[in-house]
Amino acid sequence: MISALFPGWLVGVLTFALMFVVLLFWGLLLFVPVMLLKLLLPLPTVQDRLSRTLAIIASQWVASNQIVFRLMHAPAWQLEYRAQLDPAKSYLLVCNHQSWADVLILFDLFHGRMPFLRFFLKRELIWVPLIGVICWALDMPFMKRHSRQAIAANPALRGEDLATTRRFCEKYRCRPITAVNFLEGTRFTQARHRAMHSPFRRLLRPKSAGMSFMLNAMGEQFGGVIDVTLAYQPTREGHSLLWSWLCGEQSQMAIDVDLLPIPGELVHGAYDEDAEFRDRFQHWVNGIWARKDARLDRMLDERSAQTHAHTT
Repeated sequence: MISALFPGWLVGVLTFALMFVVLLFWGLLLFVPVMLLKLLLPLPTVQDRLSRTLAIIASQWVASNQIVFRLMHAPAWQLEYRAQLDPAKSYLLVCNHQSWADVLILFDLFHGRMPFLRFFLKRELIWVPLIGVICWALDMPFMKRHSRQAIAANPALRGEDLATTRRFCEKYRCRPITAVNFLEGTRFTQARHRAMHSPFRRLLRPKSAGMSFMLNAMGEQFGGVIDVTLAYQPTREGHSLLWSWLCGEQSQMAIDVDLLPIPGELVHGAYDEDAEFRDRFQHWVNGIWARKDARLDRMLDERSAQTHAHTT
């Protein structure tokens, strides 16, 4: 394990450099030419085949990153896994969101276990060089996420993200997919936690509307909700979670994976029109989040106890 041989900052630099080389190889050499064909050949059948080819190339990118991570970090995650997954089925994955490292960890964790992950992304990310256009080519939905003030000033904005969700669901109605939704809508920080007066200790309030519309469109297709909880180890002062992960400091992080059934009565309903249905759906999501909050508390307490035991 290279992280044991070199200082953390050098491990971080080397990990980032190797990941960048992998991205350039799979992105520029293979992904971009196929993506250009997709742009130039708008026939539906051709588009579908090219989309599948792009997903295969992206899966090879994930596999190459796995080699980098094993070489640089040799992760020994504390993994609690209570899910029997079928790669031929579709799933809806929800996860607490703390860092950009979450995305890389989820790709690594579920590679080969189920269909390629598609994330709901902030609209601004489409302008990130190379990564933005790759996510677009993989048909990942970009959400505008207008502020409450903007929606209050222009109520028509409220439906834009829901329309994006509908188009996304329609595209994958007939083939397996793993749709990833960070229900908090943004990364957790103490400042955001205080600003929104979250009732949860370690989580922001979940946003339920997009999840409801997705279940309405694809509920029977989903094999369940994959509930993932990530508990990072404490970072050094001044280190972000992403940099801490790149430096190999998160090789012992705790991860909990559960597969939840989808209540049949919550699959079909008018979330934006039926107040009673909306209340029931939010109650279900808040229950998932309350259990996740308690689980995260327990996981972090256990990690803290183990760290204390190792230092005494």
